[in-house]
Amino acid sequence: MTTPDGPSALPRSATRGDSVSLVKSLRRDRIAVDDSELARSTYSSDASIYRVAPACVAFPQSSEEVEAIVIACREYRVPITSRGAGTSIAGNAIGPGVVIDHSRHLNQVLGIDLDASTARVQAGTAHATLQRQALSHQLRFGPDPSSHSRCTIGGMIGNNACGSRALGYGRTSDNIAGLHVLTGSGEHVRLGSLNTGNSSDAVDSLRELTSRSLATIRTEFGKFGRQISGYSLEHLLPENGFDVTRALVGTEGTLGVILEADVQLVRDATYRLLIVLGFENMIAAAAAVPEVLRFPVITCEGLDRRITDVVSATRGPSAVPDMPRGGGWLFVEVVGETAGELHDLVDAIRVATNPLGARVVDSAAEMAALWKIREDGSGLVARSESGRPAHAGWEDAAVPPTQLANYLAEFEELLADYRYHGVPYGHFGDGCVHVRIDFDFTDHSGRDRFGQFLIDSAELVAVHGGSMSGEHGDGRARSDLLKYMYSPNALALFGAVKHLFDPLGLLNPGVITDPAPVARDIRYEKAPLVTVDLGLLYAHDSDGLVGAVHRCTGVGRCVAPNPGASVMCPSFQATHDEKDSTRGRARVLQDALTGSLGRAGISSPAVRDALDLCLSCKGCRSDCPTGVDMAAYKSEVLFQQYKRKLRPLTHYTLGQLPRWLGFARRIPHVVNAVGQITVLQPIIKRSMGMDTRRPLPQLTTASSRRRWQSAVGRSGTGPSNAKEVLLFVDSFSDSFSAEIVSAVVEVLSDAGYRIHLPSTPVCCGLTWTSTGQLDGARSRMLKTVRTLAPYAELGIPILGIEPSCTAALRSDLGDLVDSTAARTVASATVTLAELLNRDETFVPVDLTGLQILAQPHCHHHAVMGWEQDRQLLESAGAHVRTVGGCCGLAGNFGIVPEHHDVSRAVAETQLLPGIRDLPTDAVLLADGFSCRTQVEMFSDRSAYHLAQLLAGRATPDSSAQKSG
Repeated sequence: MTTPDGPSALPRSATRGDSVSLVKSLRRDRIAVDDSELARSTYSSDASIYRVAPACVAFPQSSEEVEAIVIACREYRVPITSRGAGTSIAGNAIGPGVVIDHSRHLNQVLGIDLDASTARVQAGTAHATLQRQALSHQLRFGPDPSSHSRCTIGGMIGNNACGSRALGYGRTSDNIAGLHVLTGSGEHVRLGSLNTGNSSDAVDSLRELTSRSLATIRTEFGKFGRQISGYSLEHLLPENGFDVTRALVGTEGTLGVILEADVQLVRDATYRLLIVLGFENMIAAAAAVPEVLRFPVITCEGLDRRITDVVSATRGPSAVPDMPRGGGWLFVEVVGETAGELHDLVDAIRVATNPLGARVVDSAAEMAALWKIREDGSGLVARSESGRPAHAGWEDAAVPPTQLANYLAEFEELLADYRYHGVPYGHFGDGCVHVRIDFDFTDHSGRDRFGQFLIDSAELVAVHGGSMSGEHGDGRARSDLLKYMYSPNALALFGAVKHLFDPLGLLNPGVITDPAPVARDIRYEKAPLVTVDLGLLYAHDSDGLVGAVHRCTGVGRCVAPNPGASVMCPSFQATHDEKDSTRGRARVLQDALTGSLGRAGISSPAVRDALDLCLSCKGCRSDCPTGVDMAAYKSEVLFQQYKRKLRPLTHYTLGQLPRWLGFARRIPHVVNAVGQITVLQPIIKRSMGMDTRRPLPQLTTASSRRRWQSAVGRSGTGPSNAKEVLLFVDSFSDSFSAEIVSAVVEVLSDAGYRIHLPSTPVCCGLTWTSTGQLDGARSRMLKTVRTLAPYAELGIPILGIEPSCTAALRSDLGDLVDSTAARTVASATVTLAELLNRDETFVPVDLTGLQILAQPHCHHHAVMGWEQDRQLLESAGAHVRTVGGCCGLAGNFGIVPEHHDVSRAVAETQLLPGIRDLPTDAVLLADGFSCRTQVEMFSDRSAYHLAQLLAGRATPDSSAQKSG
């Protein structure tokens, strides 16, 4: 058929093709390809609600290899999906054929042209990687989506990503200078600054098609800035210079595979200010947006109080800077060359918008804290107020900003009609609203209701002249809704453009053209496996383990190439393999629990391989915005796998180490002497499951233990109103670190504390928990609660020495024991810094000018947070710098032979480079026994506990090299 503006598309249904032959062909060409069950599972979803398992995943190392993949896919009729960081919320980065992972190898900044202020990048280059290199030249790439720490430039081009500062810097399409694209027909198309002067059949045909479709393009496209849905054909109009470069941005991998791009860089202004405006609710905030847009602002973001309430509840009140009065806020950012002009500008904005309250923020640290909350928005609202999971699916609509308040009000009414709950936030200055909604996907009626809600929502957006997508693209979530926004002529034009660039329909099939129904391929299924007899309690997940693993929505913070202060995910930082990320592990567990991995379920080889390199560091517990706790899930899986079965040797040796240490402490001289016999060392290590390269630690002598026990007895002998504390001496501190226990006792005694010791030895059960021996861990926790609860009930704080054991009482205890006494013990447990910071009479040792490099233990970072330690040290005058990431030893992880190399590689990501750069007059601080052990094995430095530093037992001279 034909349309008034030209021929319609001739859509072709892409088939799976001969994927087996494709894989064989690629391997013959020595292209890295993985068609294992594990790889297909980890790449089966992105950050969307959809699941489509690929036939295989390819990891090309050059543009030539990408071309070879496209040629082979054409030969065998296998679909192609390009993938960057897999952060697509619309399902644009998953597909049934070959998924090309550009991020593994094609991730380089190829050069920066300072004269032109441009950078040439490969498609898999992370936004953060480009930004770091650009900033070294006082330049930046303008668009900055919330996933900027890991999203790739290729993915941003695919979706026409925008980010928070699009008002100032524009969309990705406004910042692209050139493209090198390989079309579905195998043609190289070089555009803009990458144009080599050669003609292109696809481009020539596109020019002809455009000339026949001018009426449709002029009346339906480019109506407002966030009209991202469909193809942005307005750039092809003669008055816009037939700009094919910009037109290809936002085509979601359906017209070509991006090989390289030239991106425009901008220079930041000298000064920056943020004004936070408070309003009664988000609708009132939206109503103020047109007034804000009268001024030259670069950002106008909307944030709901319900999001900051989640941050306060999960990360503590200190994680949220002071906010002005209101239930909804606008974050308005301005830049300029003088501070005075900016203060005048924000004063004018405040007067024009008449908020309930306003606060001007000029501190870089506070601005970063506020933007972090905004960036984590999609993860923070992944649970609705009702406690049910909240999903993507309708999270990216945009309307002209003048329509925003009316649209939001009507959208809230629509949510109420469907009895759904969602928290709106987003790029209000652009009219773009993000929201996650507690859809029910457990049965067909719930999915049907979801589909009807999307239709009603699409019609509502269309009434307000909006776009189904404002920056995330259409993908599987919205492509079938384009018919509510565009005319049949426009839809036919999309198909025609698709046919010009991809005549076989192999590129990202089902996206934008020939879409599947929106409720197809949803990955949330009712789980038939492991729903009863669980080892952990899952107090915050009503569906137990199933609900817990589905906390992972795929936002991908765990795959950031340079995580900074973040801990997760240590093994991914060492291997850069998706299976070793928190997200990859969660995807495999989701598939296992819903039956997608067959009857083996969580006992499948894919689950074993996915969890093998999980260090149980708990970094995801705090760093993942959705609250994934992979350490807990791994414990549960091991518990289920080995019920009534023989366990690996290390579960009985290292997994029950406190039991054996209890015996060894009775004869420490004998144990130490035997351990020093060279010929016996390999035998002892192998019998325990240890790597022979690891040294055997020396047990504390009986006399050393008696000395600190005597000091405990002498504590609190001063005034009768002496402060009291219960000292929880864990198995590791008791067995290996008498000097640290002694330092803790000295600090407490000097501070005037009367120190109590438990009436009987207690254990947190950590090693049992980490190896999935949850019944054994629970029995030890119950005994510990019975012993410690009487002290906690009297208001006596319980002081932990070893961070992992302290964290076990604060978090693992609640996962294993549900009782008032257990909650009382958990809330009474404190770190040394927490205890001393709240003690108004404590006077720390003078550390003025001392340089400290600290390695916060992963569990300390994840469960208690390390800011109290930083505060204590800085109040004493020290200069403190922390190392992010994990030490790599992580309990028994790095002890076993099969993990030794990865353990060291993890240490090399941040810890060991930080030590090598450490001045000789600085002190290395590491409270964790594992951390100190790793430091002393792989460096020439000694690390100290906070108590040793406060007791004056750690000096720069002694830290500079190991003592003999």
